[in-house]
Amino acid sequence: MQAAHYAEFCLRNSGSMPPTLFLIGNDGPMMFLPEKLANDQDKDEFATTARLVCIAHNASACVMALEAWMKTAKPDEKLDTTEPPSEAIDRQEVIVLMGEDRKNQLQQFLPIVRSDNGKFFNLTESALPTMDNMQGRFAQILSPKIPDAKMQALTKAVLTVKRVKGVRLGKPGR
Repeated sequence: MQAAHYAEFCLRNSGSMPPTLFLIGNDGPMMFLPEKLANDQDKDEFATTARLVCIAHNASACVMALEAWMKTAKPDEKLDTTEPPSEAIDRQEVIVLMGEDRKNQLQQFLPIVRSDNGKFFNLTESALPTMDNMQGRFAQILSPKIPDAKMQALTKAVLTVKRVKGVRLGKPGR
């Protein structure tokens, strides 16, 4: 719910939402945003760094929230996977929330409604069924294994060298 609220806040204030990782770890709730996402290499770097942030903070759950283009198959038709959603005429702009814990994945698609002048108007609930599995660079962010203290310390050191910082959202236990 916090990720959906944040998405709506960003869209109302700037018209877009940067990809954002939310996590619950040893230090309580946190969020992490990329410095830039100008190309595929930046996107891959953000996904890799998000995985490292989850290890460093021993995340027990995370949500990757991002803006995306989506296309769906019409009833009784097969989905055309040769056409990228960003190039489809019948594409839909959505916020994708991909939640994970060590045993489960849950996805939610929130269609973005814009007014005629292109300004954000509202997020709506999607009528799409929940998927069993999500794949791609921004999926499977949380490691299925609980990192030990040594791995957490090593990963924190790597993030420090890379000058990566998460933002704490609250105090542990609250």
